[in-house]
Amino acid sequence: MARTQAADYGVRREAIVEKAARLYAERGFLGASISDLAKVCRISKSLIYHYYPSKEDILFDVMHSHVRALLDAAEAIVARGLGPAEALRAITTEFMKHYAGAAARQKVLLNELNHLPKQRRAIIVGIQHRLIGIVRDILTELRPELRAKPALGLPAAMLYFGMINWTHTWMDPAGAVKPVRVAELSADIFLDGFIEAALSR
Repeated sequence: MARTQAADYGVRREAIVEKAARLYAERGFLGASISDLAKVCRISKSLIYHYYPSKEDILFDVMHSHVRALLDAAEAIVARGLGPAEALRAITTEFMKHYAGAAARQKVLLNELNHLPKQRRAIIVGIQHRLIGIVRDILTELRPELRAKPALGLPAAMLYFGMINWTHTWMDPAGAVKPVRVAELSADIFLDGFIEAALSR
C-alpha cells in the first residue's frame, strides 16, 4: 500500500525550498551539502530525503517555482488585453514585486542553472524562452516595424531583461525607493529609449 502523504506535505517541501534558496544563494549549489540544508531547516538528512530524492531535485524546485511564478504573472497580464506600453509596465511591476521577495531564488537561477540535469535544465530554459517571447511580442506590438526585422526583436527583449534581472543585487525592498517605484522607473527608461530607438539601420 502506498504511503499516505501528510496534510502539510506541500508546506514542508516549500519550507525546504525556501531555506535551500537562501543557502544556495549564499554558498553556491556545490558549496552547500544536504547536511548543511538539514541543519538550517532544523530537521534530519533522512527527512530531507523523504521530501526530495536528491539535491538536484531541490535545486530544480528553487528555480521552477521562481520562473513559473513570473510566467503566471506575465500570462495573466497578457490575458487582460492591455495596450503594449501598459502591458509592459504591468509586467515590469509584477516582476519587480516578485524579485523583491525572491532575491535568493533569482540569484540561484542566474548562477546555478548549469548544475541541473539536462532534462530539468531544458524545462527551466523553456519557461525563460516563453517569458522572453511574451516581452518580444509586446515590443513588436509597440513597434510594428519589428515585424519586418524579426531578428531585432530578441535583442530588444533581452536588453529589457538585462535591465531588470540584476536588481536583486542592489534593490532593498525596505529602502526609501520601493520595488513598485523601481519598476515604474525601469519601464519609463526602457520604453522611452525603445520608442526613440532607430530600427531602420
